[in-house]
Amino acid sequence: MEIKRYRQKAKLTQKQFSELFEIPIDDVKSWDVGRRKPPVWAEKLIIEKLEAIIRENK
Repeated sequence: MEIKRYRQKAKLTQKQFSELFEIPIDDVKSWDVGRRKPPVWAEKLIIEKLEAIIRENK
């Protein structure tokens, strides 16, 4: 659910996020509702990138 929070802070829709990271939209939706979770290493990298996007948008 961390990724969802950061995705929303970055003002990205699920579709935009999916396209940006080249992650299947079904995976993004599953992560958002907590049905599945990405590997820890992938989650850390994604959050780092989202933090950079958030900083750029300020």
